[in-house]
Amino acid sequence: MRKLIVGSRASHLARAQVKEFLAPLRERFPDVEFRHQVILEGGDRDRKTALSQVSALSGGSAFSTEQEAALVRGEVDVIVHSLKDLPTSSPPGLVLLPPPGREDVRDALCGSTLAGLPQGARVGTSAARRIAQLLHVRPDLVFVPIRGNVPPRLNKLKTMNLDGVVLAAAGLVRLGLDDAIGELLALDQFPPSPGQGALGIQIREDNGLAQEILADTGDPVVDAEVRAERAMLGELHGGCSVPVGAYAKADGETLSLHAQVTSLDGTKQVEARFTGPVSEPEKLGIQVAGILLGQGAEAILSEIRPAAQPVSSRARSAAA
Repeated sequence: MRKLIVGSRASHLARAQVKEFLAPLRERFPDVEFRHQVILEGGDRDRKTALSQVSALSGGSAFSTEQEAALVRGEVDVIVHSLKDLPTSSPPGLVLLPPPGREDVRDALCGSTLAGLPQGARVGTSAARRIAQLLHVRPDLVFVPIRGNVPPRLNKLKTMNLDGVVLAAAGLVRLGLDDAIGELLALDQFPPSPGQGALGIQIREDNGLAQEILADTGDPVVDAEVRAERAMLGELHGGCSVPVGAYAKADGETLSLHAQVTSLDGTKQVEARFTGPVSEPEKLGIQVAGILLGQGAEAILSEIRPAAQPVSSRARSAAA
């Protein structure tokens, strides 16, 4: 029997995502054994250090470096990531496949609605983008850092006496916890992390079996949308630790992209909207990044990453 080893993080959500991804494949390929292998990431081992520091220590992403290394070494054949956790370019020899659909892209406020949060409310999240966007509309809010699996983070509403917790709606839906959602935050004000809600399916480019089995599992429309978002992020040298939000939506042959950069204290915010052909998502992402830069995005990002490189140096690598 042919065998495909599928790797992921150890979290409840990662396991749910692998189960979601493999269900139709197991039905379609009964002659293939699909085996799940858990890989522990730096961001899972260390839940106290800031994610940006964990990423710096690992030399990559806090939530993807070890999985990509295992894939390169041939220990697994496929990795199922949360796409928003992946850097905008893959290591040599690895390829990112089109995502198999996409769950709700929005952020969810649990425990309250935004209008229902009292003055000076304590809100749990460690995400720089979420903090910055919320401070822009509610500068009175006090943010409490929380890390870990989705259920324990949700439980901190009670254990840490929080007024609200912000989580990705997609994770809550995949874990059957969407009844905890108090409000889905509006995309116009709170565009999500690029790729949020989508799975990142990564394989080695020389793995013929993985290519054969996964050849047509992707959704080309979702693929165009996330490629535009990630190209914009790459052009800005962004990552999961910077306050950059983006959401692309295809309508027939037209692709629209809304993106936003917010200072960490919420006092400065620039945003851009543009449309282009769905066949050229990377071009659209780069165009939107250019609009943001023209409005002062680089000055905002430079305050966050003191050793920022010139934006143009990675312009094309992110779109590759």
